[in-house]
Amino acid sequence: MKNYEQIKTIEKNSSLIIQLSRPEKLNTFTETMMREIIDALDWAEQNNQIRSIIFTGDGDKFCAGADLSSGEDSFDWTEKKKSENKVVRDAGGVLTLRLFKSKKPLIAAINGDAVGIGATMLLPMDVRIASEEARFGFVFAKRGIVPEAASSWFLPRLVGIDNALKLCYSGKVINANEAKEIKLISEVTSGETLISRALELSEEFTAKTSSISIALTRQMMWRMLGADHPMEAHKIDSRAVYALGKSGEASEGIKSFFEKRSPNFPGKLTEDLPDFYPWWDEKKFE
Repeated sequence: MKNYEQIKTIEKNSSLIIQLSRPEKLNTFTETMMREIIDALDWAEQNNQIRSIIFTGDGDKFCAGADLSSGEDSFDWTEKKKSENKVVRDAGGVLTLRLFKSKKPLIAAINGDAVGIGATMLLPMDVRIASEEARFGFVFAKRGIVPEAASSWFLPRLVGIDNALKLCYSGKVINANEAKEIKLISEVTSGETLISRALELSEEFTAKTSSISIALTRQMMWRMLGADHPMEAHKIDSRAVYALGKSGEASEGIKSFFEKRSPNFPGKLTEDLPDFYPWWDEKKFE
């Protein structure tokens, strides 16, 4: 695992912990941080020993939003557009779309303020737990911009359209208990137990399960949020059950059940996904 400038990576049990690490800048988000997170995700997906990925922040903040060191011009991309001679993509969206594609469970362990991109990068993660000190803010209208990181797709699906609009219209910063009430997060814990709880969840998800099953399940669940009919889910789960049913994964799962022991699934995520995966056409940025 390489060393990075703006994140830290820690391998713990079967998890990779990605720690946003600009504590002197409240872990504010930059394009460098975006590229480093994506690089770490790519590495993790090629490592069959890593079964889940946990995100947290260095210090007492998770991520206080975008780096505004350029002052009032922080969101002016005019010069960047000229230099690249094309439509400029939102870096937060590049990150969340990569998170969306993950084949492994993503767990957010939110240890402090998560504001702006610090909040929206959490949305494609599968489970979000927070310390009692955590706060969340979708403050875009207060900064004269709009919700980014594809959050207009993710946020209403997680908290409902009414709560999503309340959060974004007001820009109100809410505490962890308020976030739990609207199902933005699922658990509130102490700061001292936050990472251990995230590791417990990882163990629950991965200790006795097939990495192939988990990868397919994750993509089926997320992608079917946009399906126009349950027939689309039926098509995919039929193909998946057929493919896994004749594989060593199902054989081991059933055999271990009858033998009353923990399974030892033979499949490797890097080699043994069914031939029909991926079943979707990647959307292009135009």
